[in-house]
Amino acid sequence: MSDLAQYDYELPRDLIAQQPLPHRADARLMVVDRRLGSVEHRHVRDLPEILRPNDCLVLNDTRVVPARLVGRRAVTGGHWEGLFLETSPQGLWRVLCKTRGKIGPGEVITLVNSAGEDDTRLQMGTKEPEGTWIVRPESGEDVLALLERVGRVPLPPYIRKGEMIESDRKNYQTVYARVPGAVAAPTAGLHFTEKLLGQLADRGITLCYLTLHVGPGTFRPIATESLAEHHMDAEWGRLSQATVEQIIACRQRGGRLVAVGTTSTRLLETAAADGVLNPYTGRCELFIRPPYRFRAVDVLITNFHLPRTTLLVLVSTFGGHALIRRAYEEAVREQYRFYSYGDAMLIL
Repeated sequence: MSDLAQYDYELPRDLIAQQPLPHRADARLMVVDRRLGSVEHRHVRDLPEILRPNDCLVLNDTRVVPARLVGRRAVTGGHWEGLFLETSPQGLWRVLCKTRGKIGPGEVITLVNSAGEDDTRLQMGTKEPEGTWIVRPESGEDVLALLERVGRVPLPPYIRKGEMIESDRKNYQTVYARVPGAVAAPTAGLHFTEKLLGQLADRGITLCYLTLHVGPGTFRPIATESLAEHHMDAEWGRLSQATVEQIIACRQRGGRLVAVGTTSTRLLETAAADGVLNPYTGRCELFIRPPYRFRAVDVLITNFHLPRTTLLVLVSTFGGHALIRRAYEEAVREQYRFYSYGDAMLIL
């Protein structure tokens, strides 16, 4: 068996959640205990009684921008789709895009807003070696205001083939999302409500925040022959001095660092690369795979991930491959809901 084949599994299509539950915290929570080798079935709303006082819950406060763009080519009238990635100080955008036929520098794209009307235009600029394009928006307005009007929620393709409905604008966002910049949600955080966060705080659990802007590579399957050959996409992150101090104080009281999501985990482990947790701002491209030794995270809350992805490799590395494989098999048998809008796992 290749090292990639062991991260494969069969999933019935009807277990891929197409929308969230009406009440976020009602999602099921599979509790996986590494020390006991046990699997227990609970709900996310049970977290205040499962976690311990003095634990520190670390949440990713990135905010998903409506980054999916739809338009048509001025020359041919052909359909064009794009994904906004970032903007430069000069107001140029970096985008991924696809269309039928060959597109070239100087071509103009008319963006269609969420009401189906022609809106602002983009001029194609240069194509970068990695396949992204630098484009110039005709409108000089604020980029976030413009995206709110012309952009769509960038759902992954396994949810309604990426086609949003209006409720996704709220549902595909954590209740504590604050810093715009992600093109995918940190999905483990989607289960938390204001009420649940309040209950956790009342229990004596510290809530603290970091920012990691989730990029388009998060769902990308590993296409190389081995894990060692895979190049990890970089994502921008920030772990503040204040959050580091909260975590250290929590540890001194005997608490555990509970990371909400693989995105939080990657940034925390990046910031603790030398064995000590330090503030960090910059690119995060750590690929956590065996035989990695975790230096920061004690407990992980995460959703169920696609086969052959870096996210599943991270979770398997944290939980132990045999135990996580058994947990996934049980999740399929018990008909857990999978992926972004699905249920969650707590690895102790």
